[in-house]
Amino acid sequence: MINEKRLLEEFLELVQIDSHSSKEGKIAKVLVKKLEDLGLEVTQDDAGEKVGGETGNIIAHLKGDKPGDPILFSCHMDTVKPGEGIKPEIRDGVIYSDGTTILGSDDKAGIASVLEGIKQIKEQKKSHRDIQVVFSIWEEGGLFGSKNLDFSKVNAEYGFVLDSAGSSGEIVTQGPTQDSLKVTIHGRPAHAGLAPEEGISAIMVAAKAIENMKLLRVDEDTTANIGVVTGGEATNVVMPKLEIKAEARSSREDKVEAQTNHMIEVFEKTAEEMGATVDIEHERVYPPFNIPEDHEIVQKTKEAFKNIGIEGKTASTGGGSDTNIFNGNGVTSLNLGVGMKKPHTLEEHISIEDLNNTAKVTFQLMTIF
Repeated sequence: MINEKRLLEEFLELVQIDSHSSKEGKIAKVLVKKLEDLGLEVTQDDAGEKVGGETGNIIAHLKGDKPGDPILFSCHMDTVKPGEGIKPEIRDGVIYSDGTTILGSDDKAGIASVLEGIKQIKEQKKSHRDIQVVFSIWEEGGLFGSKNLDFSKVNAEYGFVLDSAGSSGEIVTQGPTQDSLKVTIHGRPAHAGLAPEEGISAIMVAAKAIENMKLLRVDEDTTANIGVVTGGEATNVVMPKLEIKAEARSSREDKVEAQTNHMIEVFEKTAEEMGATVDIEHERVYPPFNIPEDHEIVQKTKEAFKNIGIEGKTASTGGGSDTNIFNGNGVTSLNLGVGMKKPHTLEEHISIEDLNNTAKVTFQLMTIF
């Protein structure tokens, strides 16, 4: 069904191309050529210019012979650090790095699978709808590529993002929305040894506010976290200014809005009570998605997994991905498990079996609609 040797060689080639977030120029050049050699019409948008990266998102089209709107397949080109000079090793059917870097299966296992799926379509002369491929930049740390994707060039009905850490067979149908908050508390400086009572401690304002705030697991749908706290100049100065970065997530937009408003209100009320002032910036980082179990895309995906001897199971996630952005822009999309384990760590690995299965189901999905 697939060329396993070729797939493995392609994956090993891709992970050895450095592509830290915002530095995807080299791998983009390689992938553009690979896609063009396979007969796809390839363009790149200006997302890189917008976010200060080396290159834009790759958007490619393969003309099909079946009626219906295009089907989209998407992966991100970037990796987290440390991801330079990756040296893959194979031990007992599992691919690792040499232990000094990440591996980069997140998300080059997905990219290799998409390329192999297209090759199989060509070689087996399989009928298919129009296929669109998006290889996005700078997914890690902010979804900057997909957020700035030129959606005027994407008209797919359904989309598949190959970027979940679950094993092959996992079908992520639900993901949360996220709000981010940047809170700046302004107190009043004073000498901490001579006249501390003349000061207003920004960190004491923050501490009291956080003590009165619902955080971490708020309810079964909602989480919230204070992630970054910075401030202070010296131990002998009552802290005059403190910056906090926080977030709220929920599978329900009404709940994330309520949680965000709660956090803002507590910060504002506490600052007023203690004589401080507070500036708060907040934004919606990405929208939620929730695809029903009986939706055609879910049923077809389960059928595709069944065709390769794997039971497809739906799942939810607490994290964000390009899947959120595609759904938010009208492309009904799922995130599929590709089998990467311990991503973002030096112990990252993927089994050759999971890599093969991801390519197999990708090929199935390209032809099943």
